[in-house]
Amino acid sequence: MKRLYILILVFAISLSSSGLHAQIGGRGTYDFLDATVSARVAALGGSMVPIDDGDLQLTLFNPSLISSAMHHKMSLSYVDYFADINFASAQYARSIDNIGNFMAGVQFNHYGTFDYANETGQVTGEFNASDYALVLGWGRQLDSNFSIGANAKIVGSQYESYSSFGIAVDVAGSYVTKSGWLLSMTARNIGSELKSYLPTQNSMMPFSMKFGVSKRLDHVPLRFILLYDHIEKWDLTYNDPNNLHGDIDPISGLPKSKNGFEKFGDQLMRHFIVASELYIGKNLILRGGYNYNRRQELQIPDKPGMVGFSWGFGVRISKFNINYARSTYHAVGSPNYLTLNINLSAFSKN
Repeated sequence: MKRLYILILVFAISLSSSGLHAQIGGRGTYDFLDATVSARVAALGGSMVPIDDGDLQLTLFNPSLISSAMHHKMSLSYVDYFADINFASAQYARSIDNIGNFMAGVQFNHYGTFDYANETGQVTGEFNASDYALVLGWGRQLDSNFSIGANAKIVGSQYESYSSFGIAVDVAGSYVTKSGWLLSMTARNIGSELKSYLPTQNSMMPFSMKFGVSKRLDHVPLRFILLYDHIEKWDLTYNDPNNLHGDIDPISGLPKSKNGFEKFGDQLMRHFIVASELYIGKNLILRGGYNYNRRQELQIPDKPGMVGFSWGFGVRISKFNINYARSTYHAVGSPNYLTLNINLSAFSKN
């Protein structure tokens, strides 16, 4: 238990020393770091996943999962996002005796090609916009129950002639109870922007803290996952200037505000993501998740559809694990996520 107390102390220090306030939805820079490229993560709600089964893709959000089980594994991901936006990532892991387990990765987000136009509307050329992150992760198993890890990240953006550059660190710890519950806590994007888009502008990192638990049931082929997102900030609500819900006070003409238990319940539920995995045999996994906060922020009131829900599957074919997911952000469509995990050691044995 002493190590569990140490973990809590480390996270408290990281929260207080980072000098950051909560950054939700575009108030800082490098928000793309919170957008997953992993099909499995997308299917399970789109955030940190506390599952320790050797899946390399989970380590971008939770470096304490980096283990010797990932040695000589590679992972490739691609996201067909909205319009001409595409995301991609690649990762590789290797273990070194008496030092720990390492992961190296690159993430690239491309937002398409845009037209230059003058004041008369005449197109004079084209330009691109993109974000990138280079990640080096380290993880170590301290004993049979407790593991720690960290990711060091070089992040940058290039929008036309405007560029930005920064560094960030993630720290994480995981603990497995005797009954099989896995508890993970992460503090993500502790860092600073070193070069801003404009000389007088200095934005902050999208710092966040997350706590998650998971348990594979003993007599049912099902894993249950529960995540509490954004520990660092209680109120994740915002005032929508468009007020699509139409809840206007007829006397004052101002938007109605929730109060009492309704307000507390809404604010509490915005932190939770629930998900599960259903194991069908050894080679097929069905996945699903629900993100309440995403649904509240992005749904159209008269056509909510499946906004906030996500689903996917994983299939094992020979030496490859293929994961696919769809995550509904809007009624008009859902991005497609595809991940390929390869155990390179299986090829060398042959």
